[in-house]
Amino acid sequence: MTVSAWAPLRRSAFRALWLAQFASNIGTWAQTVGAQWLMGDLGGTALQVALVQTATTLPVFLLVVPFGALGDILDRRHVLLAGQALMLAGAGGLMLLAGTDSATPARLLGFLALMAVGQALSMPSFQAIQPELVSREEIPQAALLNGVNMNVGRAIGPALGGLLIASVGPEATFGFNTVSFLGVLIVLARWRRPADNRPLGAEHIATAVRTGARYVGSSPLFRRVLTRLTLFIVFGSGLWALLPAIARGPLQLDAGGYGVLLGSVGAGAIGGAFIVPKLLRLMSKNRLVLYATLVYAAATSTSVLTGSVALVIVAMLFTGACWIATLSTFNASAQILLPAWTRARALSYYQLILMGGQALGAVVWGSIADAYGLRTAMIVPAVAMVVLAVVATRWLPLIDRPLDVSPATFWGEPPQIADTAGRPVLVTVEWRVPTENEREFVDAMQRVGRARRRTGATMWGLFRDTEKPGTMLETFTVATWQEHLRQHLERGTVVDQANYEAALVLAEGPPQVRHLLYAEPPKPE
Repeated sequence: MTVSAWAPLRRSAFRALWLAQFASNIGTWAQTVGAQWLMGDLGGTALQVALVQTATTLPVFLLVVPFGALGDILDRRHVLLAGQALMLAGAGGLMLLAGTDSATPARLLGFLALMAVGQALSMPSFQAIQPELVSREEIPQAALLNGVNMNVGRAIGPALGGLLIASVGPEATFGFNTVSFLGVLIVLARWRRPADNRPLGAEHIATAVRTGARYVGSSPLFRRVLTRLTLFIVFGSGLWALLPAIARGPLQLDAGGYGVLLGSVGAGAIGGAFIVPKLLRLMSKNRLVLYATLVYAAATSTSVLTGSVALVIVAMLFTGACWIATLSTFNASAQILLPAWTRARALSYYQLILMGGQALGAVVWGSIADAYGLRTAMIVPAVAMVVLAVVATRWLPLIDRPLDVSPATFWGEPPQIADTAGRPVLVTVEWRVPTENEREFVDAMQRVGRARRRTGATMWGLFRDTEKPGTMLETFTVATWQEHLRQHLERGTVVDQANYEAALVLAEGPPQVRHLLYAEPPKPE
């Protein structure tokens, strides 16, 4: 059965949030223009104007990982409400400052930073709730539509901001953004999200952050998506940083012409939403990303290889379509690989790379443009993108087969142990393995070991008993007994169960499991 590109919009919760987010994205981009303009009106130095961008990105970069952990240990709807409320407060504060002529550079930067904190709080949880709003089959289409949302907002927002500044003043952009956040808050307040299943209660924030990092480190398929994202975003982000310079320089366009280029990118993104689902029926994700990267590299190079404005406008259509095709494929691939218990904290690393890669790319390619010219700064990364895309397609392929990461409880009942006092736990699992199955068993256990580490094990190993032929000893340590109980009751998935059972059928009978607590030395008397 073919899933329509617009199928997620038939779901009322997704549709309402998508529309509210669309207005919010337009407001955010309009406000960016207003903030930069207001800083100029305040007599801000070149450094203070540059700090507008820093204030809107640095808090996100610093806080998105711990806030991603909050999205897994608290109700994600409440986390989103808190994040949007902070952004509403920041936009409202900017509106009052500008409207009462009480703005200063420091106050402007402070309220922008407050909004960035709210954005950091919202981003991982917003990504993590997408599988709750649509079916698993609709996740790629939802990712596409969210990409369209952002790119069209990027195209419309600056133009609207310019009109509002010209007709009313910068305070109008802040007022529009304030109203847009009210819409998101209303939608979230009306959404009836099912309660999370946490038999052992919420995790401590520090533990949740460590567990999220351990999950990412022990998930090769998810790390592969992050690597592919890094390779694309660092080399592909130069266009967004340098497009204003290309418009004003080689193309000799005014602000209206620059707006046309941005509008072309947005139109390309909308077209991509129609085309990508059809392409995915004809080819794999891996091949789609490769082709989209090649076309994106060619289109970005066109912007500095021709003086024809019409040709560049057409090239921007392709950049918008290919940008959304690539990033939505990465985003959907990441979401379907992650179980619900760790989705927000793992996706925070995705957001960290997405934003950090764009910031790094802007600095690197902007510096190269200053030193060697715009043509070099666009063609060098384009060539690098092509080479890296070809290599990554071969050595870091995206998978098309579905993985069932829905919850599953398949471990035996843990023993009842009291007064563990937060001590580390050593678990030993003794397996009896026929000699003819040993090689295949060791291979199967590598997948089991990764699952142990993803769900909480700090160390894992498999050993062959030299005194008892046919005996294998699996050992792993967990930081606390509570963490081990979470392995038993909250963190297992269907794919983990399948890997465990694949090893079990190669052994003779069920394994013998022992649990040992770290023996603390007695306190001196």
